[in-house]
Amino acid sequence: MSLLSDLRVLWHLLLSPIRGDSHAERLNSFYAGQASDYDAFRARLLKGRGELLQSLPAPTGGVWVDMGGGTGANLEAAPWLSSCRRVVVADLCQPLLDVCRERVSHRGWNQVEPVLADVTTYDPGEPVDLVTFSYSLTMIPDWFRAVERARAMLAPGGVIGIVDFYVSRKYVPADRVRHGWLTRSLIPVWFATDNVHPSRDHLPYLESRFETVRLDEARAAIPYVPLLKAPYYRFVGRKPLHD
Repeated sequence: MSLLSDLRVLWHLLLSPIRGDSHAERLNSFYAGQASDYDAFRARLLKGRGELLQSLPAPTGGVWVDMGGGTGANLEAAPWLSSCRRVVVADLCQPLLDVCRERVSHRGWNQVEPVLADVTTYDPGEPVDLVTFSYSLTMIPDWFRAVERARAMLAPGGVIGIVDFYVSRKYVPADRVRHGWLTRSLIPVWFATDNVHPSRDHLPYLESRFETVRLDEARAAIPYVPLLKAPYYRFVGRKPLHD
């Protein structure tokens, strides 16, 4: 990635004003000038995506919906992509979906559908075997509703996989990572300037709505900010067979 490309992304991250009355308009405003540079820069920041996708069970002959899938970069990291009968990349941001459509066309993935949609209301029209959120849940204002929409579309026994930023609650179970006051206070305020909202409620809520298959907690280096690392988690859950 070139320095010029980095500078374009940093301009939009740090300086470019975000305009729009709706969430979709704000997303388009934020990403329009950096969509083509998005994947290369975020690969150094958005860690754990490949590990998450490689750890998920292959939905052979099934349906995978990537919620807030943006440019479709997750498709490249899914080793079982070709075994899916249908794949939907749903996102509310047109500039990112334009990149996704180019990627899908170039690779000849005929089973992949880039769909402009609000993931809090999107209906795939059939039961789904796998739903993923890759650094998208923190950018969805009504993320509770997005999780419930994912749960509703999953078939019984279906799997949800999520990787995203977060901060811990002040008090956590003994086997969980507890972040210090500075992390819990600084990260949400700093990331919110780009409409990214790391939450202390993601993990407790996910574990209340799905059977936990796996949970990993880690930190990622932030490009050009050597002294600070952003906490992130990987969660794999399963919808109960009987609700």
